[in-house]
Amino acid sequence: MKIAIIEDETYTAEDMKENLLSIDPKIQIVATLNSVGNAIQWFKNNDHPDLIFSDIQLGDGLSFEIFQAASVSTPVIFCTAFDEYAVKAFKANGIDYILKPFDEADIAASLKRYHELEKKFAGSSSRIETIFQLFKNKESQQKKVSVLVYYKDKILPVRVDSIAVFYLENKITHLITFEQKNYTINKPLDELEKVVGFGFFRANRQCLIQRDAVKEAAQYFARSLSVTLSVPFNEKIKINKAKVPEFLNWLSGK
Repeated sequence: MKIAIIEDETYTAEDMKENLLSIDPKIQIVATLNSVGNAIQWFKNNDHPDLIFSDIQLGDGLSFEIFQAASVSTPVIFCTAFDEYAVKAFKANGIDYILKPFDEADIAASLKRYHELEKKFAGSSSRIETIFQLFKNKESQQKKVSVLVYYKDKILPVRVDSIAVFYLENKITHLITFEQKNYTINKPLDELEKVVGFGFFRANRQCLIQRDAVKEAAQYFARSLSVTLSVPFNEKIKINKAKVPEFLNWLSGK
């Protein structure tokens, strides 16, 4: 079987390759592609593989753009850190997925599913188009979403794209806007994470941060990262080493 890997994190791509060859040494990794642009050119100039393992959000765009531009009909198994919405979309459209961080067992299960449903993958490009539109529609809707906050005796709508960070303090959820206004909100972070979408990252149990609010990230203890925001924030925001690749991939997303 010939497989192409689309992944812009070198460590993740190498891990995927090692796991695939460990599962089946007869597998041929015909390409490891790290951007939308490179992948489009490769698929236009080479025979398409039997199967593709692909990240979704690459440094220069969404991988769906590759399959559109190069007319790729090869079945795709997505490797994603995205939320339940995306998972439901994959299930509804018959394309398998692996949630990050993955291990060899996840990849083996996905390969097994591919072999069992190989015929069903015919025409997968149309299903990819459907998922692409779902993502685009969701992103468009999220730009208009507001959350309700409490200020004195009032309930106010605050646009999601004006929010720099959500955080927990004394078991109460707060948010800070880019205008440095602080409000409380009657929703847990787990629920907010599903609403606010791909522009936000769950740094840890206490913080949900927006990409535009990240001023810098620095190396911290034990290969973790310390994140500084563009708005005043008292607590140190730490990304543990297991989430660092996912965070860097999210931070570089367009």
